[in-house]
Amino acid sequence: MIKVDEREQIRRAYYIEKKSIRQIAREQHHSRDTVRKAIAAAEPERYTLQKPRRAPVLGSYQVRIDELPAENEDLPRKQRRTGKQIYRVIRAEGYAGSESGVCSHIAAQRRETKKRKVYLPLEFDPGEDAQVDWGEAQVILGGAQVTVQLFVMRLCYSRRLFVMAFPTQRQEAFFAGHVQAFHFFAGVPQRIAYDNLKAAVQRILEGKSRQEQQRFVLFRSHYLFESRFCTPGQGHEKGRVEKGVGFGRRNYLAGVPEFASFATLNAHLLACCKADDARQVDRQPSALLRPTAGYPGSAALPAAPGTATGRLRARQAGPTLAGAMAFGLRALVGAPEG
Repeated sequence: MIKVDEREQIRRAYYIEKKSIRQIAREQHHSRDTVRKAIAAAEPERYTLQKPRRAPVLGSYQVRIDELPAENEDLPRKQRRTGKQIYRVIRAEGYAGSESGVCSHIAAQRRETKKRKVYLPLEFDPGEDAQVDWGEAQVILGGAQVTVQLFVMRLCYSRRLFVMAFPTQRQEAFFAGHVQAFHFFAGVPQRIAYDNLKAAVQRILEGKSRQEQQRFVLFRSHYLFESRFCTPGQGHEKGRVEKGVGFGRRNYLAGVPEFASFATLNAHLLACCKADDARQVDRQPSALLRPTAGYPGSAALPAAPGTATGRLRARQAGPTLAGAMAFGLRALVGAPEG
């Protein structure tokens, strides 16, 4: 096998100096096949074992070694046999080889049998599905650096994004973010996917069942959408909005920007969301789509905000929350901003 610098000399002679394969082979004393391989790739091909190596000592015990890890599936997870313990078992049965040979064989078997998790790409119809999540960002607000909570809703088909900032993730902010997002998208998606956040879920039951918060059920009933909750620890089930949180933070709030109040902060975020509608996603034929109330799959907004949201203003806790909600909660009792 030729060295890395020899391979470089061959490739330089062929691509830069425009020498022929025959000339390179003659001048650098390599076979033409070696020259062709160097020209084809800068990195040498890795050696692959064509057939299993002989294991005269381990060979007669391989079946037994394979049986013991298989029995682990029926044992408690924290009490399964390790490679060292399997070695002790077969040594007691007459094995005279090394422990490292046993452990190497077990590791190779695990690599062959271990199945990678496969995730099917999801397809969505226009206006039917959205995903919601919370994120955090640092901003300078009124002269002080603070952490704000970002409510993010993303439409799954068009990838349109809505971001709004709050001082808290309380249920009032959760509902206010939804209402503003519905007005921004000019419609209500049929289904919305969530984590098992406390604003919506009171208790996780078996499987996909959830005991939901009563006020969230009232809110959902008013806007007539379906809710879907992800499996705990499986963030990929709402991967679009997970990416949307990072996208909004990087592109809308880069560099710890400064704002006078939550009102100006949210006005900035709303303008960014509107400008982002004209963005063309890489390898997509057109800019982000704009589903409206008449778009297939989405529902029109109700004429009034309803009792679940109408009570929000009475439940504001203190002047800080009230100031932050001033921009968002106007939509709950009247026309939306923007």
